[in-house]
Amino acid sequence: MSALTQDIEIINKLGLHARAAAKFVSLASTFSSDVDVEKNGQRINGKSIMGVMMLAAAKGSFITLHIKGDDSQSCASALENLINNRFDEDE
Repeated sequence: MSALTQDIEIINKLGLHARAAAKFVSLASTFSSDVDVEKNGQRINGKSIMGVMMLAAAKGSFITLHIKGDDSQSCASALENLINNRFDEDE
């Protein structure tokens, strides 16, 4: 079982708002790996919509993904792509 840590900048205009958080949690939940998200020392379950929204990650902020499990690499890649594609939003 592998574990990895990855820092990612939130680049979409509205940050990790409700719709973006829902997409993040929905995607993270498709993987068996444990997903934690950390921002400014606060670490939450990345498969919890309330937890992700509590981070209040605005545009320009950095989050750290902590992913542990058999599919950690594919999970990290998928979440990174979602964030870098601005959660499929226009801005």
